[in-house]
Amino acid sequence: MSEGVDLSQFYDMFFDEADELLADMEQTLLQVDIDQPDIDQLNAIFRAAHSIKGGAGTFGCFGRLADTTHLLENLLDALRNNEMTLRKDMVDLFLETKDVLSDQVAAYRNSEQPDAEVYERICGQLRQLALDEKAKAGGAPAPVAAPVQQPAAPVAAVATAPVAMAAAAATEGLPLHISLTSIGEKDAEVLLTEMSLMGEILHKVVGDTTLDLWVDTTESPQDIEAVCCFVVDGKQVTVTPAPVPGQAAPASEVQAATVSEAPVAQAASVTEAPLAVSPEPVPEPEAAAAVAPSAAKEKDAAKASAASKDGGSTLRVGVEKVDQIINLVGELVITQAMLVQTASTLDPVLHDRLVNGIEHLERNARDLQEAVMSIRMMPMDYVFSRFPRVVRESASKLNKNIRLTTKGAATELDKSLIERIIDPLTHLVRNSIDHGIETPEVRVSKGKKPEGELILSAQHLGGQIVIEVSDDGAGLNRERILKKAMSSGFPVNENTPDEELWQLIFAPGFSTAEKVTEISGRGVGMDVVRRNIQDMGGHIQLQSRLGQGTTTRIFLPLTLAILDG
Repeated sequence: MSEGVDLSQFYDMFFDEADELLADMEQTLLQVDIDQPDIDQLNAIFRAAHSIKGGAGTFGCFGRLADTTHLLENLLDALRNNEMTLRKDMVDLFLETKDVLSDQVAAYRNSEQPDAEVYERICGQLRQLALDEKAKAGGAPAPVAAPVQQPAAPVAAVATAPVAMAAAAATEGLPLHISLTSIGEKDAEVLLTEMSLMGEILHKVVGDTTLDLWVDTTESPQDIEAVCCFVVDGKQVTVTPAPVPGQAAPASEVQAATVSEAPVAQAASVTEAPLAVSPEPVPEPEAAAAVAPSAAKEKDAAKASAASKDGGSTLRVGVEKVDQIINLVGELVITQAMLVQTASTLDPVLHDRLVNGIEHLERNARDLQEAVMSIRMMPMDYVFSRFPRVVRESASKLNKNIRLTTKGAATELDKSLIERIIDPLTHLVRNSIDHGIETPEVRVSKGKKPEGELILSAQHLGGQIVIEVSDDGAGLNRERILKKAMSSGFPVNENTPDEELWQLIFAPGFSTAEKVTEISGRGVGMDVVRRNIQDMGGHIQLQSRLGQGTTTRIFLPLTLAILDG
């Protein structure tokens, strides 16, 4: 690493953004219509992979992450350009790749190397998919350029100037010209250091507020631009392949000039000939990306992304800093309460200014308390967003059709609670999928729709939040539960109310499941669910009707952060 720039200071920011991009990628993959995929959704998935690959490539020490996202990016680019047709097995592979990428990010965050075996396996699957799709398209007359009897560089050169230059850069090693405008001296120094890490600086021209560099590099123009955007705004950066001033033009340019002077008919035939696709599994040089019509869109997206980051309305702050502020506010509230108590013994006429000041302090302290508490609040969407994947995969294993509906995703809950509620909710959701909702055949035989419905909802109720997991499945079997309870020695009888009987499900070891599956077992571990809820200061209720479904309600306090002294 060159002195003056320590990129490790940006690692945490990159990891956080990568996690967010991967979460967005998963949600979009789950929402996409396989039969009629929306181009905006495909573009969003591609941009997520492209951004992660660019960031990983920038640091230079996250190789497996960069390689994996590169392979994924190529497939996504082909999909959005209608070169491939989306299928369910592709979505499954992309979701599995997302999981691998998440594990890789977590490993690098912990200063560890990602699992090599998993890396090789997922990359092999992505390469194989690319080869399979390439083989399917093999029936088309691929190398139309063959009759021209000229190398690839002049063929590409007949296209528009940027395309020709990009192709020449890939084949002949034409340097990249990085032009930066409206920059200060400090930024210029940083960028010089950054570009020296990306390749060899062949020539530079430093102006008062400009910097022009010619860099011999194997990186793509998009990746170079992404690196620059870490330092300056995307609007200040232009990256194009170009010869170094004062040096002879590469052979590719001479060939390009020769071909361009050819008769119009010949030029047209060459222009329309598609570039040959390399049969290599991993097309590391990004010549194809440079020639693709989407290159300009990618560049605009990168600039827009950089601009939004520079003028963003959010600020990343470590949780420990927020906790420290909350502790200080807690102390302030206690001190303020002590002052109020002391001031109550004073004569309000003689000490009117002091009393008024303390009253003003009390109002400000309360406002500050509420404001600080709101910083810790997170929307329930943080929890709900992971369940479409759980439902999709669990239902697929059990051959069930289940539609997930979420309500109240914007409802907010304290961060410390929102992270602890994930496991109990996951257990309840899997129970509904496994033992609540029936198979399509059984549902139809009972006069139900073949597709089961699972609802996750959240709402504020006074000083609490109520989270519901509701299904329209088989419901709880009172007779079976009562029989199991009586045989286990519980003090119940035929007259025991349903609500009281249902609570026995949360007793340790109580289960009426006829078999335990890999998804869950109704009653298996439900005592742990209740204990976790109680540890958070909440409680759980159960309602069920045989043949109509089950609803589980979790009641939690909004926050545990501050209690009045």
